Amino acid sequence: MIAIFGLIFTLFTVFGGYMLAGGKMGIVLHALPFEGMMIGGAAIGAFLASNDFPVIKHTGGDLVALIKGPKWKKQDYRDLLCLLHSLLNVLKESPVDIEKHIEAPEDSDLFGKYPRIQKDHDAVEMICDTIRSMIMNFDNAFQVEEVLEKQLAQRKEDALHGSHALQNMADALPALGIVAAVLGVIKTMASIDKPPEVLGQMIGGALVGTFLGVFLSYGMVGPFAARIKSLREEEHAFYGLIREVLVSSLHAHPSVMCVEVGRRNAPHKVRPTFNELDEAIRETKSAA
Repeated sequence: MIAIFGLIFTLFTVFGGYMLAGGKMGIVLHALPFEGMMIGGAAIGAFLASNDFPVIKHTGGDLVALIKGPKWKKQDYRDLLCLLHSLLNVLKESPVDIEKHIEAPEDSDLFGKYPRIQKDHDAVEMICDTIRSMIMNFDNAFQVEEVLEKQLAQRKEDALHGSHALQNMADALPALGIVAAVLGVIKTMASIDKPPEVLGQMIGGALVGTFLGVFLSYGMVGPFAARIKSLREEEHAFYGLIREVLVSSLHAHPSVMCVEVGRRNAPHKVRPTFNELDEAIRETKSAA
């Protein structure tokens, strides 16, 4: 919702200031559909030409996330820490019993307590693959840690494809605005015999193309790309927390200490307090 409010505020201040300064919206509104068609059409066409279907689909999901906000809430971080605490306890008490949870997480009663996490393929895959590696190579903690680091780096790179694609579009929009403006000037020069007031309107309409390209780039698409990047990086912290907890476990720390390390590395605005996490873990134990 903040993104929508920011867009409305930008439109209000830009065009409101223009009108208060004595500008007339008639010229802008007359040229806007044609200039918008040229600039927007070229930008969308270039976007489609330069990206494959998965990236296009990913960008659409990013635009939806722009409105909905971050995927993971404070409750999800607390649930993740409780889940990891339960899994590490099972791993410590009986490595054989952990296999039924990591081999079939969709049927696991531990994962089933946290359906939002259970439905997230990336989180479940990361947890299960890492615990599986811990069982296979428990004497080589750094090897497992290195594999996990590479997995996280690849996931982050994939998550930022949409923001990169939008930023490329934003970078191209000012130049496309100039293209539309030049076409408008060409049209004006073909009507050089018209009266000055007519030529003035035609030149003004041509300049709308330059304005529109710059405005769309720096006032809309660029900020959207930056916001999406911020959202995806914030979302990435959720998966980074998995790394923190499981790496701590690799170094033979107690499960309570492992989840405390993870809690302290969670982003501040979604970080559960020590008491909140302790109470949630107690409730999990009571329900077991």
